[in-house]
Amino acid sequence: MMSSGGRADAGTQSEERIAPEFSRRIPLAKTGRPLEEHVEANAEEREGLRKRFGLLSLKELSCTFALRRGAENIVLAEGHIRAEVEQACIITGEPVKEVIDEPFSLRFVPVSEMPDEEDIDIEALLQEDADDVPYDGRMIDLGEAAAEQLALCLTSYPRRAGAGLEQFVEVTPSDDELDARPGAARENPFDVLKKLRKEP
Repeated sequence: MMSSGGRADAGTQSEERIAPEFSRRIPLAKTGRPLEEHVEANAEEREGLRKRFGLLSLKELSCTFALRRGAENIVLAEGHIRAEVEQACIITGEPVKEVIDEPFSLRFVPVSEMPDEEDIDIEALLQEDADDVPYDGRMIDLGEAAAEQLALCLTSYPRRAGAGLEQFVEVTPSDDELDARPGAARENPFDVLKKLRKEP
């Protein structure tokens, strides 16, 4: 928490610069009983997220959250994300359409309760069913949580169907195959590829 006026102003300006493109904030007090919330990004918010994640298009993004209070101001969430995106094929650059329709689990944890980076146990973190999302202890941002889930669900290396070198990989003989044929010369994989192209 900033105490001096100048530093507080600087912090406020910093928060304004990094304001999330898609924000739907609800007060912690509202989660005192089980709660269901639905959030959906409008065209302007989707365009901001498109730029943020380097997408060709983001035609839809919505999330449903079932929230319930846990211990020590932790809020547990079972959610479902729906999105339609296009990314550039990593080989051809052509658009690759992807429809995301997946459930997820989250734990909204006060930022004061989050461990320091050096104290994080990566292996234990990977084994947990729910991702931890920090919040300021007063307001939970379901819009930003939806945006982060979108990023997690995106295909890391999108490829258009048929854009690859699968045939080349398949015709390259393994070491075991060569060992099984003593004295046999290693065939040039490019010659094998040429033969395949000539076959009807």
